[in-house]
Amino acid sequence: MAVEGKEVVSTDSEDSEEEPVIEEVRMQYTLYMVLFFIIYYLSWIGPSFIFMAYFMMVFRTYFLEATSFIAIFTEVSPLLSLIFMPVVIIICYLVHLGCIGIATKIIWAITEKISPSKNGIIPRNIKSKAADYYHIRSFILKYGKNVLTKGIFPWLTRWYYNFVGTSKIGKGSTLEESLVNDKFITVGKNCYIGINASLASHVVDGIFGNISYFEVKVEDNVTFAAMSAIGAGGVVYENSSLLPLASSQKHAIIGKPGSKNFGYYFGLPARKIFKKKLQNYLGLTLEDLEKNENIEQYITKNKEKKSKKKKKELKNEIIVEEVKKEEEKDKESENDTKNQKQQGIIDVNSLTKEDLAVDFTTSSAISRVNMKFLAVYIPIFWLSGLIVTTFWFEYIRFFTLNTILFLPLILFCLIYMFNIGVLCFSKLMLILINLMHKPREGVFIAEIGDKDYEFWMLRTELKKIALWLLRNSPLPWLDAIAFRWFGIRMDFSSHLHDSWCDAEFVDFGQNILVGQGATVMSSMVVGKYLIIKRVIFEDYVLVGGLTAIAPGTIIRHDSMIGALSTTTYNQVLDPGWIYFGIPSIKLKKNKYAATRRDIITKRSVDDETQFEETVAVNIDEDKKKFVKTEETEGKDVSS
Repeated sequence: MAVEGKEVVSTDSEDSEEEPVIEEVRMQYTLYMVLFFIIYYLSWIGPSFIFMAYFMMVFRTYFLEATSFIAIFTEVSPLLSLIFMPVVIIICYLVHLGCIGIATKIIWAITEKISPSKNGIIPRNIKSKAADYYHIRSFILKYGKNVLTKGIFPWLTRWYYNFVGTSKIGKGSTLEESLVNDKFITVGKNCYIGINASLASHVVDGIFGNISYFEVKVEDNVTFAAMSAIGAGGVVYENSSLLPLASSQKHAIIGKPGSKNFGYYFGLPARKIFKKKLQNYLGLTLEDLEKNENIEQYITKNKEKKSKKKKKELKNEIIVEEVKKEEEKDKESENDTKNQKQQGIIDVNSLTKEDLAVDFTTSSAISRVNMKFLAVYIPIFWLSGLIVTTFWFEYIRFFTLNTILFLPLILFCLIYMFNIGVLCFSKLMLILINLMHKPREGVFIAEIGDKDYEFWMLRTELKKIALWLLRNSPLPWLDAIAFRWFGIRMDFSSHLHDSWCDAEFVDFGQNILVGQGATVMSSMVVGKYLIIKRVIFEDYVLVGGLTAIAPGTIIRHDSMIGALSTTTYNQVLDPGWIYFGIPSIKLKKNKYAATRRDIITKRSVDDETQFEETVAVNIDEDKKKFVKTEETEGKDVSS
């Protein structure tokens, strides 16, 4: 639930005649934590009884208290108790998943009864019942979603969504791992939703804008390839296929109802491609496309034919000249690198395409990290594990009924004892490392022997383990604590929703929202160079899902960068604007709070037409006068 902040934030707009009402809405984390612990405790109490009963009455009696070591493998009872222990653990895990589903379903049903989910616009600049319960439902769903998608049975997520009632997913449909696809979607039969494909039923339009909350409908026999996406209110009719990275806007209509022919879509925004383009994209003939056979053989033959033609056309003299030119360029590049390394200064403007086109990786790449740096994990794990082991030993010394009743809470404490221990010891080692070599911004040579590069690798690996543990814990949003400890300037009003963010040289203002799957990079390796430059988010900035923020980016106050966009190195985004694209460019002024909320634009991808519709604005009746709609248009909505 969200509560109204004490401060009222005003916007300065030269173009608007009247100022919209803007309330700074804050999340009520106390209620969220209460609901989380209800789900968490109920999900573990059943497995706790099953496991402890088997452990105390069977495993300890027949295995741990066996008369001799040889008897464990020669007598039937000790051997069976050992064999069935993994089975009991798996049963406890499945019971745990089932209890998560039951507890979440009960709370979900209660919230739906109080404030049902329905299509419409939810204003973010005014506190409302619809917004409160939208956030509650989003939060209670996260624990089960994280446990299932990151667990050993990720394919049970379809059961989870159907059972809880968050979505309707038909038989034979497969949902691969994704950050979205969790609520208010309907998927037909025999559909495939690929890796990181997004059925985004909810889209946030600015910190003080709207939540576009519309059901996404996908009919039978639809394929979403990896990284494809459709916005809120989208409809995909049967026998449609979205190729990789094909993405559509909100309220897009893809395909034709009742069509028996397959339609293929590609691009940003998605466009229908016909057989000729599809042939070129897949490297197929018309017959191959229709029969869908021998694809690999055809591509191999096609490549061989092309290579033979090229070899005949090329002359030996031209090849020799090109080889000589490449050798000369390599020698010049090596000499430049040596000179720059000796001087200790690298000019960004002097970097050539060859320097930057060799390789590209973010700080998460393990291939460039020397394995000796991973040795820092040993003392961190040992000291943290020692704390957990000591606590667990004292807890089980005296077995009573309370030992089982409090076991779910003890498991929670053990998880965060270990995580906090890792965080504390990592911080101590980080202080020592920074005293040896202070982190700094700049462009450095990415090779062993360069101090800035080596210490950057060491800092990255040291921070990574604490962040990974917190992100995979029952409360993954607590990674904000680790970011603050590691030097990121941010408060708890900002949120990183399942996104990647570098753990140094990033400044967050107040109330920053980074969307799911977004990437915030203050450092990256391009070719043989390491680039480190501070990223700055001023107040009330929104970064869309699956968006990449490059080092040196500065996003000014109350700006927004849309989903599936990127920024360039050292790009500055002006205040109060919406940016979009690869690379991002100005799209329009950020005036969602001052525009009509009840009008949406639907687009037919096949017909290339668009039309407007009037929809509901989900807000309390007594606050509708503060929102610009057809009813209030012409009135002073700020009064």
